[in-house]
Amino acid sequence: MSVTIADIRRAARLLEGAVVRTPSVASPSLSELTGARVVLKLENFQHTGSFKDRGALVKLASLGSGTANGIVAASAGNHAQGVAHHARRLGIKAIIYMPKNTPFTKVARTESLGARVVVHGESFAEAREAAAKAARSGNLAFVHPYDDEAIIAGQGTVGLEMLVDDPDLDVLVVPVGGGGLISGVALAAKDTNPEISVIGVQAAAFPSMYAAIRNEPSGGGGQTLADGIAVKTPGTLTEKIVKDLVSDIVLVDEADLESAVEAFVRAQRVVAEGAGAAPLAALVRRRDRFAGQKVGLVVSGGNIDARLVSSILMRGLVREGKLVRLRVEISDSPGTLAEVTSRIGAAGGNIVEIFHQRLFQDVPVKRAEVDVVVETLDSDHVHDLIESLRESGFPTRRLSATADTDTDTDAEAG
Repeated sequence: MSVTIADIRRAARLLEGAVVRTPSVASPSLSELTGARVVLKLENFQHTGSFKDRGALVKLASLGSGTANGIVAASAGNHAQGVAHHARRLGIKAIIYMPKNTPFTKVARTESLGARVVVHGESFAEAREAAAKAARSGNLAFVHPYDDEAIIAGQGTVGLEMLVDDPDLDVLVVPVGGGGLISGVALAAKDTNPEISVIGVQAAAFPSMYAAIRNEPSGGGGQTLADGIAVKTPGTLTEKIVKDLVSDIVLVDEADLESAVEAFVRAQRVVAEGAGAAPLAALVRRRDRFAGQKVGLVVSGGNIDARLVSSILMRGLVREGKLVRLRVEISDSPGTLAEVTSRIGAAGGNIVEIFHQRLFQDVPVKRAEVDVVVETLDSDHVHDLIESLRESGFPTRRLSATADTDTDTDAEAG
């Protein structure tokens, strides 16, 4: 193979003291959730919030005097930050091309690390093409995000560390975009323990490596929570390594990814971006496959917008019935609204928002509808709250969690 375990071990020596030696942490809460014995490799603890710090430094060090005019890279965010961080440390001028759909937080962070960001193209592929062209025209060194021997060797140090910390791991589950991380991890892990299984995870919207190892057209595209692995074309080097060493690739959908990000925050108090949460999404989706095994999950990064995390957590509360929107019909007379809020409080509900409509609802002129967003304990509590309002003479129904259409299930109707 073009990358060897000796390359990865040399990379590990180079990285000592220059990147974070991230911890591998056992997770009893996620073990209970999944039925496996879960160990988390917390690459979100790196200086730039992702594993990309590793490969970026190894690649820059390999270039030597080739960085005299500066370097150029293309990235949806994490590679950009790793390159920018180490370029600044080493006194190298860096230009990063990023696609237009890159989260603002990643653009801002890359600029704060000293790189010049050029936002270009609708996709990573377009940004990468523009970056390669700029490298040729400006005599700059091009730093590929994954299909590069030095990059693969650097990322492989993740696998080395995991097997040092937990030599009895049965399975490693690794997110896959272009394949740099899983290629390096698989090389390191298989050298240490030939019996270990390495499983990749891709977003169903971008199944490029999944399709490549099956010799199928990849297709795919669109929006995904796992933007860090939204790659349409895997690397040539990485595809070969994955075909040789990776047991399988699991596809996860957007609901799986969202639930995994939520589970990391609520069960483990860890903030993981969509790509970083993908291994947990696979573990939950295919729990029978991993049950009873000791499974290492690579939490590849934690660079996710705080507003997105907030939205995910709130949507989780809605799904669990802990945050509901009720529509209550009342008479349009003084004191009625106060009585409704009093009834909700007496039933143990906490009102978050209230909307009182007289003019634009399909009710008689002397009546009105009130929409109330309420914090509750669970779905049973919601049922009791609705029944309390109905028994007090206020027709009440629960609105859908996902649309403006009304719902009125048997549990809610009593």
